[in-house]
Amino acid sequence: MVNSDRMPQDDGVITQTVATTDYHTAGEPFRIVAESPVPLPGDSVADRRARALASPAAQELRRTLCSEPRGHADMYGGFIVPPDDDGAHLGVLFWHKDGFSTACGHGTIALGAWAVDTGLVPAPDDGAADVVVDVPSGRVTARVHRAGGRTVGVDFVNVPSYVLARDLAVPTSWGVASATLAYGGAIYASVDATSLGLSVDPANYAELIAVGREIKHTLDDEGLAVHPTDPRLNGVYGTILHEELGSGDDSTVHQRNVAVFADGQVDRSPCGSGTAARLAVLADEGRVGVGGTTLLHESIVGSTFTGAVVGTTRVDDRPAVIPQVTGMAYRTGEHRFVVDGADPLVPGFVLR
Repeated sequence: MVNSDRMPQDDGVITQTVATTDYHTAGEPFRIVAESPVPLPGDSVADRRARALASPAAQELRRTLCSEPRGHADMYGGFIVPPDDDGAHLGVLFWHKDGFSTACGHGTIALGAWAVDTGLVPAPDDGAADVVVDVPSGRVTARVHRAGGRTVGVDFVNVPSYVLARDLAVPTSWGVASATLAYGGAIYASVDATSLGLSVDPANYAELIAVGREIKHTLDDEGLAVHPTDPRLNGVYGTILHEELGSGDDSTVHQRNVAVFADGQVDRSPCGSGTAARLAVLADEGRVGVGGTTLLHESIVGSTFTGAVVGTTRVDDRPAVIPQVTGMAYRTGEHRFVVDGADPLVPGFVLR
């Protein structure tokens, strides 16, 4: 297990250490803290998130691990917490530089790989094992596929996902965007980047961040991103700017996207919960469905997820899909961070 401790130095100043295991999923980092050095109490994972948002100690630890010099503006991670009940293996509080998120698909994929690779959840050398995770938006599953004793892929089976609103006219510095709001564990605004004269390309990185922030903040100010049953899930988490790539194959929708989330963070992966939201939009348009056409979702750095609709349901009388997002996570390092109590730059800074 990962440990943390507090060590007095000779001058009496307390030095805190925090150990992490880091993964990347399709290029997006995920920093796992298995044992938090600060308390994260609550009656459920959703309640723990609400309390963490109001906890100075939890917020400082989050900022310390996200901010420079220990992290960076686009860092992502999670604190492992107990699950809501015995039906799940673990719970997690997802975090980024601006706070604690309600969902994280790429993080769930990384957690599935981590739980099996560390032996927390037993898995066969050949076959699959389900890692059940309680997240603030509900209970999700990471189905970990194994071959020859190695993890070779992970299916992220998400909470029901659905469209909230379509054809929303949003003025931006690049023209009026037509946005669709959809929920995939968090609420995203989907916009065709080409309609604003942009392509999803690293060369347009700054412009994509700027327009993504404009769209998010405009829609948030209009109060349209309302979860039908849980106000803790309200608000636009991010903007998904996408473009069609064309597959030449009726069995696949091929799109490239970039998710600009929180306050200008850029997901290097195709975004797990964002892919779930895109599946809800595409299903609403009749372009994907159970046992039918799938989504080949490419990121701004060229990595890919495969998205499929594996079931349908209804949420608050809305049609919804059960999305599955398939990808892979790889361990990038083990860290033992030191927080010197005399360091004037703790918890750190963000310089983009």
